[in-house]
Amino acid sequence: MAALYSQIGATAQVKVGAGKLKSIFVSSGTNPTVTVYDSATASSSDPVILAQFTAATPGLYALTGDEGGVYFSKGLYVVLGGTSPKVSVFYE
Repeated sequence: MAALYSQIGATAQVKVGAGKLKSIFVSSGTNPTVTVYDSATASSSDPVILAQFTAATPGLYALTGDEGGVYFSKGLYVVLGGTSPKVSVFYE
């Protein structure tokens, strides 16, 4: 399966349902923070895939788990912080 992508500049629901997170590219922003949840809604009570981290700009964060990514079951919800972050999320 080919990877899909979503370019976001604010907190967003990237995908609902099961899939695999492949990588995150942070292209710009001032002190951009990223947190990723396995969630089908805007809920921070669901399992955390990636705990909040402050990203380098530019910075590529490739996930090398099982078969080149990390599986999620409920959805892919990404919380962004900092000033004017621009992030591309690659997933299947």
